[in-house]
Amino acid sequence: EIGTGSGYQTAVLSILAKKVYSIEIKETLFKQAKNTLEKLKIKNIELIYGNGSVGYIKKAPYDRIIVTAAAKKIPIKLKEQLKDGGILVIPVGTEYIQILLKIKKIKGKFIEESITPCRFVPLI
Repeated sequence: EIGTGSGYQTAVLSILAKKVYSIEIKETLFKQAKNTLEKLKIKNIELIYGNGSVGYIKKAPYDRIIVTAAAKKIPIKLKEQLKDGGILVIPVGTEYIQILLKIKKIKGKFIEESITPCRFVPLI
């Protein structure tokens, strides 16, 4: 997960996945989410303080990557960290015009599918 925010989605993802890695670039949000998630005693989450636009190569490749901030273009580093059959969900566009994309890696190639118009904060 790129963009931990409050940690709400991280907690939901922890129910759906065996392991969740969540990256947050804003220190105050990182600390608040870490505190909240520790109180919930969720064991299958690893929070990382850092720049999510470059992913988390240390634990790559991933089955799924979900981004909660809009990129101007799809970060190649995130695509490179997908397993074969993996899926990246990311909002892409300008401040006002964005589309939620689903990108699937199949045999080293990437297939993009537009899901819906959306509006997210910018990926920084």
